[in-house]
Amino acid sequence: MDILRRGFLTLGLLAGLAAAVPAQAEPQSIVVASTTSTEQSGLFKHILPLFKDKTGIEVKVVALGTGQALDAARRGDADVVLVHDRAAEDKFVTEGFAKARKDVMYNDFVVIGPKSDPAGIKGAGLQDAFRKLAEAKAPFVSRGDRSGTHSAEVRAWKEAGVDLAAAKGEWYRDVGQGMGPALNTASALGAYILADRGTWLSFKNRGDLTVLVEGDRKLFNPYGVMLVNPEKHPTVKAKEGQAFVDWLVSPEGQAAIAGYKIGGEQLFFPSADKGAK
Repeated sequence: MDILRRGFLTLGLLAGLAAAVPAQAEPQSIVVASTTSTEQSGLFKHILPLFKDKTGIEVKVVALGTGQALDAARRGDADVVLVHDRAAEDKFVTEGFAKARKDVMYNDFVVIGPKSDPAGIKGAGLQDAFRKLAEAKAPFVSRGDRSGTHSAEVRAWKEAGVDLAAAKGEWYRDVGQGMGPALNTASALGAYILADRGTWLSFKNRGDLTVLVEGDRKLFNPYGVMLVNPEKHPTVKAKEGQAFVDWLVSPEGQAAIAGYKIGGEQLFFPSADKGAK
């Protein structure tokens, strides 16, 4: 009996000690649906540790084309979206999936192609360049993935007066992949491609490719951030997600974005001072 009594006393003491030790809080985390350009350019690897050090919140990134990222948010599979297709972002807000969109940063698109430039587009404006590409039926790689970059490419063909559905042929390669894989395909084929400058600067497998068209105002590429509306999806981590949005547009977050460089060249430029839109 003494042995049993001692055993129960020991168990009781252990239980009391366990109750006295405070349970460790679950680590905070959010899911951000974003573009492949922010992931593949290396931006997130640069800024997310700074945000976690500041707040203790871990950010899990799901890198998709902009259209797919917004669809994931519509399903409630993300807490925050950071994308770059203004028309699609405005529609997302209008539909009630976010209450507001905030400017975060911008960079630009560039038209990449072989140094020999058989279509003769070097230095041309965007519309003229795309007309020449269609006329020459020069090998062209499209992401074809409903991304912000793909949307920009489709607009460029339309504004150049090219009926892409009718003009498509063997020269036009629709890969349905992110920016990095699409650039790899262009490099292997010696083809032209529209790319965001950030991913291009971080891209290593350039082969014979170079920047041929840049600087046209139509190549401007703004990024916006939105908290997914918790009224649509109660599972959204609104407090933590809003903390991330607020940090991105704060002076500290904007400085972190501006501080990301490759080879001394800045990839993204802060734009939060323009205010919420």
